[in-house]
Amino acid sequence: MPPATSTAGRKARRATTASFIGTAVEWYDFYIYGTATALVFGKLFFPTASPAAGTLAAFATFWVGFLARPLGGLIFGHIGDRMGRKNVLVTTLILMGSATTLIGVLPTHATIGVAAPVLLVLLRAVQGIAVGGEWGGAVLMATENTDPKRRGLAGMWVQQGSPAGSVLASLVFIAVGHLPDDAFLSWGWRVPFLLSAVLVVIGLVIRLKVSESTDFEAARKQEDAVPKIPVVELFRTSWPLVLLGVGASAMGISSAYFTNTFVLSWATSDLGVHRQTMLDILLILAVMQFLWQPLAATLAQRVGTVRLMAGALIANIVVAVPMFLLIATRDSTLIGVGLALGVLTGCSYYALLAGFLSGAFPVRVRYTGVSLAYQLCSTVIGGSTPLVAQWLLTRGGGHWPVVSYYIALLLLTTVCVLALARQRSGIRDDAPGTGTREPEGLPTVA
Repeated sequence: MPPATSTAGRKARRATTASFIGTAVEWYDFYIYGTATALVFGKLFFPTASPAAGTLAAFATFWVGFLARPLGGLIFGHIGDRMGRKNVLVTTLILMGSATTLIGVLPTHATIGVAAPVLLVLLRAVQGIAVGGEWGGAVLMATENTDPKRRGLAGMWVQQGSPAGSVLASLVFIAVGHLPDDAFLSWGWRVPFLLSAVLVVIGLVIRLKVSESTDFEAARKQEDAVPKIPVVELFRTSWPLVLLGVGASAMGISSAYFTNTFVLSWATSDLGVHRQTMLDILLILAVMQFLWQPLAATLAQRVGTVRLMAGALIANIVVAVPMFLLIATRDSTLIGVGLALGVLTGCSYYALLAGFLSGAFPVRVRYTGVSLAYQLCSTVIGGSTPLVAQWLLTRGGGHWPVVSYYIALLLLTTVCVLALARQRSGIRDDAPGTGTREPEGLPTVA
């Protein structure tokens, strides 16, 4: 292997590894908040409300993180498109770890009264800002340092951060979940949050060794290649791509919070399933997703990214009703089977989402475009999913309104994926080394 190729290969592997590990840490932080929301936050931070109202209030704080994500996308997208990807990713990791660790030492309502939920909301907002800048930067750091033919696989490894974070979050909560209820509510739930400090240090050590993105370095050498205000440039030239990117991300963001937050709360409260049983199921599902996503990315190289994404989404629509019927049986085995149907179909599409969105925007506004599309979706659709689903369950008197909502999100996602795949034909990158090629990760719809 020629030295240049070997060096490029090492750089690509290092960038992909750093993106995966850092993103896994960030998603671990985000997922433990969702798990704690479903299990303890209503009781500890909103004790004066009824159980149902307390759960809704806790889900509202969960949504705050998503409301803040577009702000993070704008702030860090601007910096990333103008100054580079690497330093942004270091900053977001520190922000997320600090906020999560502070939640782990936060006094509850019983100690400081109304100040407790207020501080919880503020720290949740910091989490949201951090994730808002993290995901897009991790996607670009992995894909822009990789050979064009392998960018779909590189993007998949960023998506692996989600199930990896979920596996780690589930393992930690399973460990503390064996505590007696009094111990779990008093200090056990704090352990997953405090562990974040250790994980952040590991992620930082790895990320600091990564070089800047190859595509960004090439673009920066061109005159006027770096826009003064990336978001203005983005909406001037590519606003339809932003809107379609929002819709194309809908189920990718919502599905995890249907499973890890809403279904966890529904099953452990209304359906009477034991907390430990549901945590075990979620762990198995996260491992399943982690193992399946690389297979989906490999298959996409044979059949086409868009074809596989659309097929997976349609399959998810088909299994939606059986999935909810199986969950409603209250039988732990059938609940696991039902959720597995949704995970296997949904994660086939999710594995390809990062590379798909990355290829949809020109390099000069790519960080802002990818981040804003994904994070706007998080705010408008993803973060509100547990809140909307819980409201529909409470007001509708059953799970059928929730099923309808789930299917509607799948239909929206499918339509926008297909539309964005057709829109990409007019996008060209002018950066050196890219010429006028079609963006990667968006093969034609066959």
